[in-house]
Amino acid sequence: MVEHHICTFCGEPLEPGTGKMYVRKDGSIYYFCSPKCQSNYDLKRVPRRVVWTKAGRKALGKE
Repeated sequence: MVEHHICTFCGEPLEPGTGKMYVRKDGSIYYFCSPKCQSNYDLKRVPRRVVWTKAGRKALGKE
C-alpha cells in the first residue's frame, strides 16, 4: 500500500513518487509538493497569510 502525504505548506495532496521530504535535526518531517512551497517555508512565511494555500483561502473565507 502506497502512503499518501499532504504538502506541509499548501495542503495539497502529493502524488506517490513526487515531491520532497525534508527532515529537520529534531526529527520533524515536512513534505513539499514543489520548490515554490519549500522556498516559502524557508522564508518563514505563514501559510495562513499566503492567499493561494488552503489555509490562506480558509482564513479569507473563500472556502
